[in-house]
Amino acid sequence: MSNGNTVVLVGNVTRDPELRFTPTGQATTTFGLAVNRRWQNRQTQEWEEATSFFDVVCWREMAENTAESVTRGARVMVTGRLEQRSWETPDGDKRSKVEVVADEIGPSLRWATAQVTKNERRGPGDGGRPAAAAPRPAAAPAAAGSAGGYGYDEEPF
Repeated sequence: MSNGNTVVLVGNVTRDPELRFTPTGQATTTFGLAVNRRWQNRQTQEWEEATSFFDVVCWREMAENTAESVTRGARVMVTGRLEQRSWETPDGDKRSKVEVVADEIGPSLRWATAQVTKNERRGPGDGGRPAAAAPRPAAAPAAAGSAGGYGYDEEPF
């Protein structure tokens, strides 16, 4: 990623990942991430803290692996890019938000241990042989345009 839009975050998952499928069967998972920043105030010598909240979006196999592996409260590292998404509410109001589209997600091992289980490679895009296509669950239609819903029709690539 050499486009200057790279972000690395370490924080705690604020809600269990939510796995959905687009109408074409692409897996997508979203979850919240709280990132704390702590510093010492030079005037008062007191420690101060601020928390930033981010929505993280994953696609394809990483979306499925994240939904299986990550739970609320887990401390994770996320690398990816910032992406702005805009929509219009049913009332005609324009909304937008900035999300982190993840390239990699992993457990933070600073205060925890983790056991990693490697999946078989699933297809030619991963450098492996094509796997038999498993039937995908029907897409749960997200309320397109709703502030909390993810109205993705397809992955943003």
